[in-house]
Amino acid sequence: MNVIYKISSFLILTIFSHIGQCKIQINENSNHVASYPLLMPNVSPKVPELYLCTPVRVDSSKDYYIIGFEPNATMQTAHHMLIYGCTKPGSSKSIWNCGEMTRGSTDNGLPLAAACSGGSQIIYAWAKNALRLNLPKDVGFKVGGQTKIQYLVLQVHYAHVDHFLDGSTDDSGVFLHYTLKPMSNQAGVYLLGTGGSIRARSTELMEVACSLDENKTIYPFAYRVHTHSLGHLVSGYAIEPRTNEWIELGKMDPQRAQMFYPIHNKNPIYQNFTLAARCTMISNRDRVTYIGSTNKDEMCNFYLMYYVKGGEPLNDKYCFSAGPPFYSWKTQGYRNIPDKEASTMGKLPDYIKEE
Repeated sequence: MNVIYKISSFLILTIFSHIGQCKIQINENSNHVASYPLLMPNVSPKVPELYLCTPVRVDSSKDYYIIGFEPNATMQTAHHMLIYGCTKPGSSKSIWNCGEMTRGSTDNGLPLAAACSGGSQIIYAWAKNALRLNLPKDVGFKVGGQTKIQYLVLQVHYAHVDHFLDGSTDDSGVFLHYTLKPMSNQAGVYLLGTGGSIRARSTELMEVACSLDENKTIYPFAYRVHTHSLGHLVSGYAIEPRTNEWIELGKMDPQRAQMFYPIHNKNPIYQNFTLAARCTMISNRDRVTYIGSTNKDEMCNFYLMYYVKGGEPLNDKYCFSAGPPFYSWKTQGYRNIPDKEASTMGKLPDYIKEE
């Protein structure tokens, strides 16, 4: 019985019978947790700043619940990794160049395509030697079955490729821990990000905010930040619509491990709340820096991981703004902005140890 397998020209893998040489026996009526290695198939990237994607198809005859993510990578090899849930993958190939912000049709001799060609959503992200992530009890990402996630696509960004020039290969990726036991709470990820630019030798505030218009209540439990080298601090908030109170969800120096950290305020977030994020960028460069995919560019991302009780996650998965100089919280009329707090780390949270 194939549970998660590669298709078309992909190598067929059976989870419940064999993974490599390891046989796994699973009783479908048990609470057994199994593991699937979603890894790069021994690739040898030759082009710096290359983004590679590889997919697996999820069996549509049953529902599966991903309850943990165990990274198999180091920051010396992989700049960052993402796992997308897709209705359809971006390519029918076993591996392709998925650097969506790059130009041209090929890099490293591979076709260029997005990670997903339909139903794209991010379910996991990793960078800077982040540790394993275990979801809370009774919370899981529901995949397969009749869900919109029929494929999982691993994306790895190879910023530097010097150690592959001798023909060495890489199997960076993530071990997915999953179960057949139904989870009463479905997990989701909401990504806030910006476009825009950072002026030479300046401090720039890159901001974004979106209202939650769906009639759903979400329960945040983890957050993750992501920038490149100019990021000083990334902070995220929920704004209460009646009082305009800014409730801190999390903030972190993005030069630390870019893992999912415990949320600062676990109170539920309701319809008509606004989710907002700010990246404080400090540039000592003599040039303008733009949002882009390479180390010479920047990114401003705040990932909010949440669950819903007894229902589906948000249909809206993303919130993006044009960023500076076109967009800011102030020009959008937001009030009670916590200017100082949103750009100052202050006392480190208890879950961070002083280095």
